[in-house]
Amino acid sequence: MEPYRQEIIIGAVIIYMVFCVITGLWAMRRTKNSSDFFIAGRGLGPIVVSLALFSSTLSGFGFVGGPGLVYSIGVSSFWMIVISSSGYALGFFLVAKRIRMIADVRNCISLPDVLAARYNSEAVRFLIAVTIVLGVMGYLATQILAMAVVLQAILSGTVMFAEIGLVTCVVISSTVLIFYCVTGGIIASVYTDVVQGAIMMIAGVLILLTAMSVFDGGMQEATSIILADDGEAMMPFGAAGIMASLGWFFVFGLGLAGQPHLVTKMMMNRNISDNSVILPMSLLGYVMAALLWVSIGVIMRAAVIDGVIEPLALPDDAASLFLSIFTNPLLAGIVFAGLFAAIMSTSDAFLNIGTAAIIHDIPKAIQGHAIQNELFWARIVTVILAIVAASFALYSHFQDATLVAILGAFGWATFAASIFPVLAIGLNWKGATAMGAVAAIVSALLINFIIQLAGIVLPYGILGGLVAFIVSLVLFIGVSLVTRKPKLDADMEAVLNI
Repeated sequence: MEPYRQEIIIGAVIIYMVFCVITGLWAMRRTKNSSDFFIAGRGLGPIVVSLALFSSTLSGFGFVGGPGLVYSIGVSSFWMIVISSSGYALGFFLVAKRIRMIADVRNCISLPDVLAARYNSEAVRFLIAVTIVLGVMGYLATQILAMAVVLQAILSGTVMFAEIGLVTCVVISSTVLIFYCVTGGIIASVYTDVVQGAIMMIAGVLILLTAMSVFDGGMQEATSIILADDGEAMMPFGAAGIMASLGWFFVFGLGLAGQPHLVTKMMMNRNISDNSVILPMSLLGYVMAALLWVSIGVIMRAAVIDGVIEPLALPDDAASLFLSIFTNPLLAGIVFAGLFAAIMSTSDAFLNIGTAAIIHDIPKAIQGHAIQNELFWARIVTVILAIVAASFALYSHFQDATLVAILGAFGWATFAASIFPVLAIGLNWKGATAMGAVAAIVSALLINFIIQLAGIVLPYGILGGLVAFIVSLVLFIGVSLVTRKPKLDADMEAVLNI
């Protein structure tokens, strides 16, 4: 089997791509209107929502970035896993029930729809929609570039495609992405998330077992090797330090309830009572998949220190090299397919919420009503958005490496700072005002953009996202307290009283 390693990996990826095409065609038959396209008609079962939720959280970052972080900064990144796990519980407690109820009583199909209804403000709708579009562009550009890089690495290992270029790989991967996004919308996305989530859960356990076999003493020997080389890396806060870990508490813990691609999925379940099943299932899947993050990072760092392998050129190479060196070819194929699935399904989720912001929310905020034939325009804008993001990704790769980084500043941290106060607190505090929401969103955007654009490095390892989060939270509460208490509509009053 070993001589056919590359062919097995390519075969697994091709099977996944074919699955995406078939899923898109199947989902197209179930997509009759914009509600189906954006929120699956609020008719998904608990298993589907659970797998879609946790896989969207971990995605390509967990497969590639997670092991790379462990390799470079030690156990610091473990805090992201632990904190994100608690963030699920907090997000469900603060958001899941009320966002689903508002979506039902006001027929909402997007997060800006929900917040516009809560605050009775088109300004809030507009600012949240703009935040989503800016953040989506950064996410999409980096995800599309990651898809192309992974595909190029896989194909270039064969004789036939040894000289394949990055542009070709962008075209191939983006074509598949666009096809199933356009045909199936969010329905196609969540069902590919189901496959991705299942792969990640299985792969997490199998990778852990494989990692334990690399050293005779298993993970204990690996951690001992790292501890002897760099004791700080294995200390509770790792090389990143306590301030970075504190920042991750706000950004990844509290901030999980402010991620639009996640909270939008909380609007899709068939019954509100399903939340009692969705939360534990999502947590279980997340923990199982995170085993890959932890085990690969520790083993690869220990293997380099012990001289088993050469030092990595880039920390993010940890996962791919582990699969190439230590795993069975069949397992490598499954995990590589899962990696591709993770990146692609996350891209689909962001394409969907970005398209909703452009063709549904911004027009409603500006002209007071939605555009005609939303489903048709949703498909057109999805294609345009994907092409623009792919162009940014290629331009950044070949010409200006800072472009995607600037757009990427409007990523997880900006979503957390802009949306968490307005959504998670706003759905639980009747005193929250539209002016407080506007102040929170604007401050979060400005702080994150300025810190990224100016290249500001804060002292003591303080994260820019942490500053934005705290300022946004303080302004939201402070401005809401000093402005006139809003008069809620009867249905909003009833929802917030529950």
